Amino acid sequence: MTTIKESITLGNPVYPIMFAIAGCHLLNDTLQAVIPAIFPVLAEEKGLTFTQLGFIAFALNMVASVLQPVVGYLSDKKPMPYALPTGMLFSLVGIGGLAFAPDYWMIVVSVMLLGFGSAVFHPEGSRVSFMAAGSKRGLSQSIYQVGGNSGQALAPLIGAYILVPNGQKSAAIFMIVAALGIFMLMKISAWYKEQLEEEKLNKRRKVLLSSIGDLTKKQVGVALSLLLVIIFARSFYVTSITSFFIFHLMEKYSLQSGEGLLYIFLFLAFGAVGTFFGGPMADKIGRKNVIVLSLAVPIPLCILLPYAPLWAVIVLLIVIGFFIMLSFSVTVVYAQELVPSKIGTMAGLTVGLAFGMGAIGAVVIGIMMDHLGIYTTMIIVSFLPIMGLVGLGLPRDGKITAAG
Repeated sequence: MTTIKESITLGNPVYPIMFAIAGCHLLNDTLQAVIPAIFPVLAEEKGLTFTQLGFIAFALNMVASVLQPVVGYLSDKKPMPYALPTGMLFSLVGIGGLAFAPDYWMIVVSVMLLGFGSAVFHPEGSRVSFMAAGSKRGLSQSIYQVGGNSGQALAPLIGAYILVPNGQKSAAIFMIVAALGIFMLMKISAWYKEQLEEEKLNKRRKVLLSSIGDLTKKQVGVALSLLLVIIFARSFYVTSITSFFIFHLMEKYSLQSGEGLLYIFLFLAFGAVGTFFGGPMADKIGRKNVIVLSLAVPIPLCILLPYAPLWAVIVLLIVIGFFIMLSFSVTVVYAQELVPSKIGTMAGLTVGLAFGMGAIGAVVIGIMMDHLGIYTTMIIVSFLPIMGLVGLGLPRDGKITAAG
C-alpha cells in the first residue's frame, strides 16, 4: 500500500487545548443527553406516545444532521472561531425552553435549538482538535470523541438521579452546564483565532496525512457510500438502545425506569471506552479492520439480546457497547483521509449523518413500537449490525509516516 508522506513538519500537540475541547464536547453532548433521559418523564407527565417521543428525538438530531455538513463546508472556506460559544448559547436557550415548555410543540422547538447549537459545535470542535493535535491526530480525535460519548453516557444517570425524581423543570439545572461551556469556548476561540492569524502570517498550510493512497473520484465516492451505510447501521441501532431499550427493560423484566436507565448507562459508558481504544487500535491494525470489527463482533450478541435473561443483558450491553463504538472516531478520520482537503466537511458529514440516522431511527422505532409492540421491535432492530459488513468493501489503509 502506498504511504503518503506530509510535505511539512508537524508541530507538537497542544494538550491543554486538546483536552479543553474534549471537555467542551462532553458538556455539549451532556446537554443533548438530557433529551433521551427525559423521555420517561415526558411520557408520564405529558402523556406522550412513543411516536411523539420519536419525533422529539428526530427534531433534535435532524437539525444537527442537516446543518453540520453545511457548517463544516463553510468553515473549510472561512473558519469561524467564535461560532463555538455562539452555538453553545443556542443550546443554553434550548435547554431552558425544554425545562419550562408547557406543551409538546414547545418541547420540539426547544430541542431544535439544542440541535442547532450542536450542529455549530461539532465541525468547529473537530477542527480545533485537528489544529491542536500536531503529530498526534489519531489520539486527538479519540480524546475529542470520547469527550462527546462520555457526555452521552451520562444520559441514564441524568434521568435516574435528576429528571425522573424531580420532573421536567429539573432540566433547568443544565443551563449551568451550558454557561460553563460558553466560558470555556470563549477561551478556546481566542486560541483558535491566534492560530489562524499565525498561519496566515507564516503562510503555512496544514494537510491531513492519508493512509489510504491515491484513489479515483469514483473510488472515493464508493468508499464514502459504504461508510455512510456503516454509520446508518450503527446509529440506528445505538438509537434503539439509548432511547427505547429502557421500555423493553420495563416491560419484559418489570424494572423501574431508574433501574433500567442504569443498564443503558453501562452500554454508553463502555461505548465511550470503546471509542477511546478504537483510535489507537486503528493505528496498529488499520482503520478498515477496526471499522469491520466494530460491526461484525456484535452481530450475534445483538441478535441474542432481546431473548437474554436479565443477568446476561448486563454482559451483552457492555460488550456490544464497547465494540459497536470502536469505530466512532475511526470513521471520522477515515472519511477525512478520503477527502483530505475537506476536514470540516467530512467531520460534519460523518458526525452529522450519525445524528441524522439517529433521528430517522427514533421516528421509525417509535412508530414500530406503537404498532408492532416493544418486544417485536427490539427483535427486528437486532439485525441492523449485519449491514455493517459492507465495510469489507472499503479500500485498505496503511501506516502513516511524517516527514520531519
